[in-house]
Amino acid sequence: MSRSSMTASSPGEVLLAGFVGYLRGERGVAALTVDACVSDVRRFLAHRGGSDLGDLTAAEVSKAVLGEVAGRSPASVRRYGCALRSFLRYCHLAGLIESDLSAAALPVSGRRRSLLPQGISDEQARALLRACDRRRAAGRRDYAVIVLMLRLGLRAGEVAALRLDDLDWRAGLITVHGKGGRVDQLPLPADVGEAIAGYLRRGRPRTASREVFVRVVAPPAGLTRSGVTNIVAGAARRARLGTLRAHRLRHTAACDMLRAGAPLAEIGQVLRHRSAASTAAYARVDVERLRMIARPWPSGARS
Repeated sequence: MSRSSMTASSPGEVLLAGFVGYLRGERGVAALTVDACVSDVRRFLAHRGGSDLGDLTAAEVSKAVLGEVAGRSPASVRRYGCALRSFLRYCHLAGLIESDLSAAALPVSGRRRSLLPQGISDEQARALLRACDRRRAAGRRDYAVIVLMLRLGLRAGEVAALRLDDLDWRAGLITVHGKGGRVDQLPLPADVGEAIAGYLRRGRPRTASREVFVRVVAPPAGLTRSGVTNIVAGAARRARLGTLRAHRLRHTAACDMLRAGAPLAEIGQVLRHRSAASTAAYARVDVERLRMIARPWPSGARS
């Protein structure tokens, strides 16, 4: 849809007129800036092929910004992202879109092309899981810990804090005790539940401790945050992956959700971020990098 095809009464121009009124009346934006914003938003709408925003997703917004990187200057890309953020906030306030997608219009610094926190590859994930010898109690524990972090993006401290009472097997829920005293319930994926159940039945020693994951050496007390970190590091060494920090598994979970097309708001809920800005970091990636991390869940995780 080109500009010339938009008449004054077309849905696209009506939408843009409302946006202009918002910028001038509510935001007090200068006329030249308004014109620049409208030009960028018009290009965004033209690329979509229309002004119907009912099916707009965060992934589509992020891709639109990333699509500007290759052929335009950093300043132009920053301006484009700023225009989209303002437009998407207006659309949310006006009830044109259900969720505020403004955080998906990613800021671009111009210094680095890809700012995505780095996950691990499909091959690395399989190697990490294979490094856990599930014929032994410690291996079953380590496997369950790593699957839990890869699938749900738990922090090392959250894994250590997990208690038996936090597993609701009947409802298929897991309660996570996060930073700042935050408590959230997340769905317990079947493969994660199977890994934890396998450890509880055939690996966890008898102990009065209520923590899910405990040490294999006496006394069998609950793992600490550093203990969980050491599990990941040890598996990485055995798999010859070099130094691998536990937080990389959290990044991997976020990358997998992003690759699957999950909205940023949903990723933020799973990762329990306090702000949309924290989640937006996971979408600052060029398209080729995103393709590199796209993969199915490692075979063997369900066995």
